[in-house]
Amino acid sequence: MKKYITYIVVMLAGLLLGYLIFNNSSEGSSEVSEAHEHSEEVQMWTCSMHPQIMQPEPGDCPICGMDLIPAEAGAEGLTADEFKMTENAMTLANIQTSVVGNADATPGKINLSGKIKENEEANAVQSSHVGGRIENLSVAYTGESVNRGQLLATIYSPDLVAAQQELLTAAKLKESQPALYKAVRNKLKYWKLSDAQIDKIESTGEVRENLPVYATVTGTVTEKLVQEGDYVKQGQPLYKIANLNTVWAVFDAYESQISNLNVGQELKITANAYPDKEFSGKISFIDPLLDESSRTVKVRVELKNTDDMLKPGMFVQAELERPEGIHEGSILIPRSAVLWTGTRSLVYVKTSPDEPVFQMKEVKLGDALDNSYEVLEGLSDGDEVVTNGTFTVDAAAQLQGKRSMMNNPKSQKKQAMNMKMELSEDFQKEFVKSLDEYFKLKDALVDSNPEKAMKSAGSMLEKLPKAKLQGMAAAHFNKVKEMLEAISKNENLENQRAHFVILSENMIALTANIDSLGQAVYVQHCPMADSNKGADWLSLSSEVRNPYYGEAMLSCGEVTKELK
Repeated sequence: MKKYITYIVVMLAGLLLGYLIFNNSSEGSSEVSEAHEHSEEVQMWTCSMHPQIMQPEPGDCPICGMDLIPAEAGAEGLTADEFKMTENAMTLANIQTSVVGNADATPGKINLSGKIKENEEANAVQSSHVGGRIENLSVAYTGESVNRGQLLATIYSPDLVAAQQELLTAAKLKESQPALYKAVRNKLKYWKLSDAQIDKIESTGEVRENLPVYATVTGTVTEKLVQEGDYVKQGQPLYKIANLNTVWAVFDAYESQISNLNVGQELKITANAYPDKEFSGKISFIDPLLDESSRTVKVRVELKNTDDMLKPGMFVQAELERPEGIHEGSILIPRSAVLWTGTRSLVYVKTSPDEPVFQMKEVKLGDALDNSYEVLEGLSDGDEVVTNGTFTVDAAAQLQGKRSMMNNPKSQKKQAMNMKMELSEDFQKEFVKSLDEYFKLKDALVDSNPEKAMKSAGSMLEKLPKAKLQGMAAAHFNKVKEMLEAISKNENLENQRAHFVILSENMIALTANIDSLGQAVYVQHCPMADSNKGADWLSLSSEVRNPYYGEAMLSCGEVTKELK
């Protein structure tokens, strides 16, 4: 009996021991398997200020040099246009969002932007009434005021000398040939000689070699078209003279605003030069044709300018009450939420309530309140939009290759290049000077020389105009400065070239709106650059020298446009 009990105890002990061994082995195997699975999930590291940077190990950001931080989990479930930022980047950039909703009925306003222009109805061209050589210009510079009857110039004319001699001969025969005498006198009258001048020539018998040219209007010389010693033909313009006692304020009105504008409607107008002074005038003309590129029509207001305060070229704004106001139920968003490209109005929507996931949306704007815009299309009640740090979010989208204000399809890039922007004369002059440094930067990238590229970018940044811009021009110019600053602080050649893609897009848009470049500038395109998305750049030569590949593919690309 004891023998069987011993067998049973040994068997139970064996079973218990086996259970413990194999169970521990299974658990260990599970732990090993789980550890192996975790090891396959490689921890990525990113930059809090440049979330597009992703590296498999810690280190410094290749753009700004900051320490990289652990990246959050992947972006599973995001659409092609969505992108994610880190909470740390959100905090550092002070990105704020607001939930938009339906508004109460409230009075609305229409805001228009425009420029002062000469009153074309009061413009005059002072022409030469006879062909000859200009002996003297009494009015020698643009901007000089002239009065009606004032001497402008004297012209030596062989035809005038011959006509005077004909007059003296015809005067001796006026009794026998009165028709001939009358015809010769009329010929001189057509050349704007007065009866008194003709009588004096006839009475003295002296032939005048030089013909005086007198102003036929009172005004300001806006353009001097000739120089002393020039030979001119009969009817050739000498001066353009504008009467600036009245001027035109010409505004651009969008399609959605046209229904609220009527000829005879009074507008309150302010000028950037006189922010505390208000001018008023009535709409005298609304262009019947719509500009298809900007989707605007020209609206003209005639203003009195007897005190000469308003100068052609000045920027002005107009404001008027919208008759029906903002309707109850309309969506209102803060002005700071809108990125304006000239043809499109864009906002960034936070698509996830719990995570910093964003998506760009195009909206159609209506009229404006003091600090808000009415949204006609593109947003719904309850959408959460970025209201502070919008440009930072746009930069993150752009650098991650998502849809953004500047990162658009090719057709939209062409629209941006063809979009008309108002750039002051001073800005244009300074901007043209800074182009020299851009071309040096381009050549440095062609030579694959990052140190030289950093230096040229820093030099260009210092030479950029200091003037403040508005609207689309400001967006392009701010992006230029941002990219130059990044290149000037970055020794990594590939990162420099990545920033040069965005820099060139914005430089092309601004350069296309410069009135006088002084030389031909070529827009060149490489279809393989920027991860086969294609990229452009500016060059002084039609010969292609590719800044994105250097010697590897020096001649890859083509000239797509010439800016003259």
